[in-house]
Amino acid sequence: MSTSNLKIGWIGAGRMGAQLVTRLLDAGYDVTVYNRTASKAAALVEKGAKVVTKPVDLADRDLVFAMVSTSADLEQVMLGEGGLLTGSASPRVIADSSTVSAEASAKIREAANSRGCDFLATPVSGNPKVIAAGKLTVAVSGPREVFETVEPVLAVFGRSVTYVGEGEVARLVKIAHNLMLGVVTQCLAEITVLVEKGGVSRADFLAFLNDSVMGSTFTQYKSPAFVNLDFTPTFTMGLLQKDFDLGLEAAYQLKSPMPIASATRQIVAQAAGAGVGVEEDFATLLLEVARGAGLELAAENVAVDDGLTPPVHT
Repeated sequence: MSTSNLKIGWIGAGRMGAQLVTRLLDAGYDVTVYNRTASKAAALVEKGAKVVTKPVDLADRDLVFAMVSTSADLEQVMLGEGGLLTGSASPRVIADSSTVSAEASAKIREAANSRGCDFLATPVSGNPKVIAAGKLTVAVSGPREVFETVEPVLAVFGRSVTYVGEGEVARLVKIAHNLMLGVVTQCLAEITVLVEKGGVSRADFLAFLNDSVMGSTFTQYKSPAFVNLDFTPTFTMGLLQKDFDLGLEAAYQLKSPMPIASATRQIVAQAAGAGVGVEEDFATLLLEVARGAGLELAAENVAVDDGLTPPVHT
């Protein structure tokens, strides 16, 4: 399959999906989009995308990506009324970039294969600003020869594409990634509150941490939210809880102990149950830790580099 003239379909134009469609359009690809709320795809039409009203209307595309929130959402857009795999035709390849269970992925793979359609699991790591900075990463599983045919398209998404094996193993890779995301954020919240109670500003502490061997792209990226309490959502508490549940279910099935992840899951579930971070970023875990420490946080109003803003060349 030549990728230079591929007709691409896209299901799910939310915050992440819209940014990735934009990258494909900027790379010159012919892209047609389905989104449950059609108005959210309007900006993509202005950039050159076409829009359809049902997923099945994308069945004539060569390659169709999906990026939806849950396993149930994926099943709906693939096999539900008007789903991609319910018409007389099917795309040549489906690449699903959602974070869903291996079981849901296997069900859609079987349905696609039964119709002569290849299927790849292609979950991603990043958020809209990471995509804009060209630093998104992709894990892929499925038939290697199919992966190799669409790898140039996946490479448009960002920094790297890693083939991790056959079947659904990319799902486990992404879920493990998100378990670490939650555990690291909880740890970062705890130590940041600790030093603030000891009299150190969050900005100063995080500046030190990010320049040390313990700093990372992620800790630097989350520093502005921690310092200035701007919790504009990149990933919500509810989605994080969903991924913890998927990860701990996988750990149970594989008989792999995860005591730290299990403890963090309870903290996340408590916050989500209390309505924390429903429409905000999961970095609101910081506020929960501060509340438990009897500390009322205030924005420090300090300019903090998130490490994702491209340098300005003069």
